[in-house]
Amino acid sequence: MARGRKTRGRPLHGVLLVDKPAGASSNRVLQQVRRSLDARKAGHAGTLDPLATGMLPVLLGEATKLAGHLLDADKAYETTLRLGVETDSLDADGRVVRERPVPAGLEREAIEEVVREFLGQQLQTPPMVSAIRVDGERLYKLAREGREVERAARPITIHSIEVLEVARATVRLAVRCSKGTYIRVLGADIGDRLGCGAHVETLRRTWVAAFESSPMHSPEAIATLGEACLLPLDAGLHHLPRVAVDAAGLVSLRHGQPTPARERALGEALGESLGESLGESLGESTGAPTWRIYGPDDELVALGTVHPDGRVIPSRVLQLEADG
Repeated sequence: MARGRKTRGRPLHGVLLVDKPAGASSNRVLQQVRRSLDARKAGHAGTLDPLATGMLPVLLGEATKLAGHLLDADKAYETTLRLGVETDSLDADGRVVRERPVPAGLEREAIEEVVREFLGQQLQTPPMVSAIRVDGERLYKLAREGREVERAARPITIHSIEVLEVARATVRLAVRCSKGTYIRVLGADIGDRLGCGAHVETLRRTWVAAFESSPMHSPEAIATLGEACLLPLDAGLHHLPRVAVDAAGLVSLRHGQPTPARERALGEALGESLGESLGESLGESTGAPTWRIYGPDDELVALGTVHPDGRVIPSRVLQLEADG
């Protein structure tokens, strides 16, 4: 009789806000913290370049099913641009491909005027040194082979950009932007607009939306403090409306079946999130907003939609397993 494969690791569920160190890949940091907690399953929401530091949300267990809602979030960065030097990767890890003199007498006011031009919605072409796939190939692998391929421009939004410091041939910026924004490309474009080129010398992600005021922990601190660093499953989902089901409804949800919302919970949710028009806010089914769904023990059990007739329809069901 064949033996079943033993599942390794502990069934931990939640979110870790890791302060990623410079020089390590996001996957390397992910594996480091996963091993330190002996977690069975882990993923991350939003890759950081090896050069970059700062907030890397690591998702454990069933939290990996929620990654899409964190990947769509706005993000904030602080970056230092080195003016007059361009690299093939657009950051300090790349090979210098061009040097140009920085304009004499370049003042802070002139730099601020240029960076303001990059505010708002725009199209941005991803760099060759990136993890995006084109025809099944990672761009950074093609770049290593000396190949350059056409990349489709993507819509992004720069919500705010502030000049923090100007010192000799460097400019330090604070940027708040939409998902999919490459700060390396923004820095290179600003350098071109200034007439001297630039590359990202340092980059730190200061927050991911929903975690603006939440503390980060270094991999070493996580190894020491353990689960004390772990945030609950719904830590990054409080922008979504909330509804609850009773014990019988929870059983139905876990079988992927629609179930009536608890009357009181639905009434509270409608009052908080939907105002006076249920049908207008919820729609029928297509395009309806995602809701957080809680069980009778006030634990997040699923994501889904709420039909105008009050039925809760699951789309992502969390199968929580206790440790031990």
